[in-house]
Amino acid sequence: MSAPRAPMPGYLDHARVGPLSRPAARALAGANGLATRMAPADLDRLFALGDAARASAARLLDARPHELALSPSTSNGLFTVAAALQGPGTVLVPRGEFPANVYPWLRFEGRGGPDVRLVEPDEGRHITPESLRRRLTPDVVALTVSAVDSLTGHVAPLAALKEVLGPHRLLIVDAIQGLGAVPLEAEAADVLVSGGQKWLRAGWGAALLLIRDRCAARLAPGLGGWAGVAEPFAERHPAAPLPGAAAHLATNPDFPAAAALGAALDDLAGQGGPAAVGARIRATLAELLDRAERAGAEVLLNGLGPAERAGIGTFRLPGHDPAAVHRALEAAGVVTTRRGEWIRLSPHASTPAAATDLFAEALAPFARPTGRARTATAAPATPEPVPPDPASGTPPTRTTSPSSTTLTQEPTCPTT
Repeated sequence: MSAPRAPMPGYLDHARVGPLSRPAARALAGANGLATRMAPADLDRLFALGDAARASAARLLDARPHELALSPSTSNGLFTVAAALQGPGTVLVPRGEFPANVYPWLRFEGRGGPDVRLVEPDEGRHITPESLRRRLTPDVVALTVSAVDSLTGHVAPLAALKEVLGPHRLLIVDAIQGLGAVPLEAEAADVLVSGGQKWLRAGWGAALLLIRDRCAARLAPGLGGWAGVAEPFAERHPAAPLPGAAAHLATNPDFPAAAALGAALDDLAGQGGPAAVGARIRATLAELLDRAERAGAEVLLNGLGPAERAGIGTFRLPGHDPAAVHRALEAAGVVTTRRGEWIRLSPHASTPAAATDLFAEALAPFARPTGRARTATAAPATPEPVPPDPASGTPPTRTTSPSSTTLTQEPTCPTT
């Protein structure tokens, strides 16, 4: 088997999908080799790869291994949690959440799950501790939120949100846009779900499902199947559920995918962990956004502090067709995601310095001669399966004349 090829130098789309890393690719190939032979000892080794991945995740998230299970995907994990959280009560879902963190709650509303209350964020697309405090009512049992917003890159203040919620309400976190990219206040999450195909660069097929002991008794194994019980081969069923997060397993995980995920987690630790990797990602992103501003771009939520933005930055070039800008970037070998008027940048620690020059050269034909442009501030958006029409927002803070801000919600699709 030939060695995996490195991503193209201008690949700036890790928020959509991270190219499989070499350690993950090697682990995947090795596990598939075991599955090809399938001797009794090989099967035991496959199962052990899943256990190893959970142990690596436990170290990253400061959790116990039994608090973690392996789910097929982020969406599957969120549906698992939605099925486990029985009513009565209300779960708060901020508007602007990526649809993967909206539909599980809507689907189980009226089917044993709590009521859903979609709440408007006060600032941009994210909910603040202050706005959460104003929205708490006695019926609220949980808040579900993205650790990092998939369009703006804003990092949610998880610890502050949990402090407002208190010990008797659950903080449920979709961490896929942050895990592996920046440090997260993961200890604040009662429940955390994240796939590995983005910043961890582990590919599809395995996701982390963290259910901390402090809230395990409040979550029934709604989707738990034969793999989630203590005696799956008992003569009579039902059998008692397994302890910990494993009670919510419908079946065995994809073991080769689990091997790739475990290798990616170990690789992250070997590079110094999220703090070291995140510092490199943020530095590259800051340079890219600086080059965009020099070309006259508006940067969405440009006022975010260094610790408030993860690996995602989004811009637009006023007066230019965003589709044309996106095509020009692609023609120059710069891979990004376009969401309506906005173009999203998401580099990685592995992104070479040449990517910044490629990006600047591709923007040169669109550049304004007058220098830096305005800052755009996000407006709340309602989750829809397709991008909605542009909506007005807050006027930019660095402009001499008022202007509206266009924001589009991510569509429902396999990659975000």
